[in-house]
Amino acid sequence: MGFDARFLGVRAAMPRFEATDVSTGVVREATVELDYRHFAVVLDTTRRFARATGVNIDGAALVDLDRGGNEWRFDERIPADWQAGPEVYARNDLDRGHLVRRRDPVWGAPAVAAKANADTFHYTNAAPQAAGFNQSKELWLGLEDHVLEHAAAHGQRLSVFTAPVLGEADPPYRGIQVPLRFWKIAAWNAGTTDDAELAAVGFILDQAPLVDTSELRESTPGEAPAVGPFRTFQVPIGDIAVITGLLMPELVAADRLPATIAAAGWRELETSDQILL
Repeated sequence: MGFDARFLGVRAAMPRFEATDVSTGVVREATVELDYRHFAVVLDTTRRFARATGVNIDGAALVDLDRGGNEWRFDERIPADWQAGPEVYARNDLDRGHLVRRRDPVWGAPAVAAKANADTFHYTNAAPQAAGFNQSKELWLGLEDHVLEHAAAHGQRLSVFTAPVLGEADPPYRGIQVPLRFWKIAAWNAGTTDDAELAAVGFILDQAPLVDTSELRESTPGEAPAVGPFRTFQVPIGDIAVITGLLMPELVAADRLPATIAAAGWRELETSDQILL
């Protein structure tokens, strides 16, 4: 159960959120870590969305399962009012966006894979994303696949960390604040059996051009939602740590983005071929 920090053969721990500001002693939002099959969620119980998720992916053992009749549901281990439920997504242009992708933890024995599949449908693993797919959003969803292919020479194992950036200025809507950006870090072992080496790359998705909660339209049956550009960037993992307030020293140290490239600013991506690994 849960996320294994040693899954890659080299330590790659879940990013940690310090609920207490060490410099002032002020208590910030409370979090709780929830274990699921092959992944974990660090849930912010005030914002009601994840501060971080982490999933172990064994590319050589993935099982091809469909949705399997699973429906989104609350995690009954914690109070429902800690979770952003169906009322956030009803009658509007917001999708329940999987943070841990449905297929990523679905590996291993049939019963284990089926449990992982079902576990991804907890509201703790969802965040609102603007409806409609286009090339840029497809790129975001396919980042794990691209990095997994790169890591295939080293055992086809990957650990992926994903969550919304819970910004103070995120727009309010139906009792929550809609995140405008999401972050993702993919990590793998780029070394050998005798000489392990953690490698990682970081990304930001900006959905701000599509989200305006002051004008979120009530959906009309059969009406296609408005679709606009998602922008995906490869960014220094250190920048992700700063804007999220998360501690992730191992991942920052393993960043594959060259310092000379990082100094030029965030790199907007249009295709996976532009990713620097």
